[in-house]
Amino acid sequence: MLLSDKVIVITGGASGIGYACVKAYIKAGAQVVVLDIQQGAMDRLIAEIGPDHLAIDCDVTKESSVKLAIEQVKDRYGRIDAIHNNAGIATPSKSLDLTTPGEWQTIMNVNLFSIYLTTKFGLPYLKQSAGCILNTSSMVASIGQLNHAAYVASKGAVDALTKAMALDYAPYKIRVNAVAPAGVWTPTLEKWAAEQPDKESIEQYLDDIHVLGYCPKGDVVADGCTFLLSDKARFITGHIMPIGGGAELGYRR
Repeated sequence: MLLSDKVIVITGGASGIGYACVKAYIKAGAQVVVLDIQQGAMDRLIAEIGPDHLAIDCDVTKESSVKLAIEQVKDRYGRIDAIHNNAGIATPSKSLDLTTPGEWQTIMNVNLFSIYLTTKFGLPYLKQSAGCILNTSSMVASIGQLNHAAYVASKGAVDALTKAMALDYAPYKIRVNAVAPAGVWTPTLEKWAAEQPDKESIEQYLDDIHVLGYCPKGDVVADGCTFLLSDKARFITGHIMPIGGGAELGYRR
């Protein structure tokens, strides 16, 4: 029970990696608050995990929405031990010159500005608990990705921000880390793979980029996140943890 009695707020927790993290955190003993805009998915999630946990309809790009959500967490649990900034989008799939200003701003708002907002409103409670912050980054932050310029830029900024936050909040005993997955089978990736001309070839490609030989599901990321949020990682801060089965090494099977 690595997270026994901890209150963890996670953005984008209704599906994909976030959903796997929610399940893992609960299994490890935490009470979990999910901030998401997918109301149907959140209703199904709460039906599955039970009323001890909380799902809040929250647009993590809106100051008023995040402020209200954090107040609801305080009113319900009286404390916050960790914030996992997981909400993210990968679109548009374009080079920089083809990306519109609106597309650029949207991805930066979801992937980056949301971290500012959760930190701004959650920090007073993390100071009280000497808690921690975890950001979901990506392997592409360090190696790039074809036709995803805005996404790569946003995740590169997440890595840099993670290190800056770790330095700023260390005096309060608040740890700040990030995880950097490579390919992970989520509904978004499954949809993308199904749209490709040769689905079987794409699935083989996704297996092959990982040195360990397969493209994983979200549970492998969730296990790493559980560790980083636990006291087992009490002397780790400012770390970008690769969870890519060796994909970050650049080798191919």
